[in-house]
Amino acid sequence: MQYKTVNVDGLDVFYREAGDPSKPAFVLLHGFPSSSSMFRNLMPLLARNFHVLAPDLIGFGNSAAPSRESFEYTFENLTKNVAGFLAALKVDQYFLYVFDYGAPIGFRLAMRQPERVLGIVSQNGNIYQEGLGPKWAERAKYWANPTPELRAQYESAFAPETIKGQYLTGEKPGTVGPDGYSLDIAHTTEPGYAERQDDLIFDYQTNVALYPQFQDYVRQYQPEILAAWGKNDPSFIYPGAPRS
Repeated sequence: MQYKTVNVDGLDVFYREAGDPSKPAFVLLHGFPSSSSMFRNLMPLLARNFHVLAPDLIGFGNSAAPSRESFEYTFENLTKNVAGFLAALKVDQYFLYVFDYGAPIGFRLAMRQPERVLGIVSQNGNIYQEGLGPKWAERAKYWANPTPELRAQYESAFAPETIKGQYLTGEKPGTVGPDGYSLDIAHTTEPGYAERQDDLIFDYQTNVALYPQFQDYVRQYQPEILAAWGKNDPSFIYPGAPRS
């Protein structure tokens, strides 16, 4: 495993790299509230057959976290940054592994340049209304009426107990180590973290609006998709998996 940084449009993108560059590229896109660290155990396994690349999204992990005044935290801008990351590394074709927030970024890339995507592994990477858990109804109310009071309610999404719950909910006691959620919690203490994550929660509505286009991409190009789903995920619920 190697740990590197590449500059994309003036922003440093941290990434993990493993495997032989002569083999097919496999790009791993993480979710909230994590970073490429979530793939630290998976990458050595994939490296046997692939050239594996896992960037930290802007504002996450060890990548740059510019101020909201200099960078608009939207999924469109995160997608542009990942596209720039792939261009900087001269990755023309690749397999995708998408999880949570990484899914709408990966599907935006695939929809726009379908010839580059060799296949997709989607881990709780929802692109269907059926896969949205009950809490998204409340978020839709926030999207329709984004008052400061409603925005403030989502600060609980970054609380340590909430992040621990994302790892432990639905799992047997003693089967999940603390490393992942401890690192994620540490990142929440960084300046501006809550504000930029609030921006992304509000912008998630653009992903839902794109679900029909993502579905059109799947129907038209029929990429090979492996949908792996945790049935106890309260955010992206398992009925989204059969549709994938």
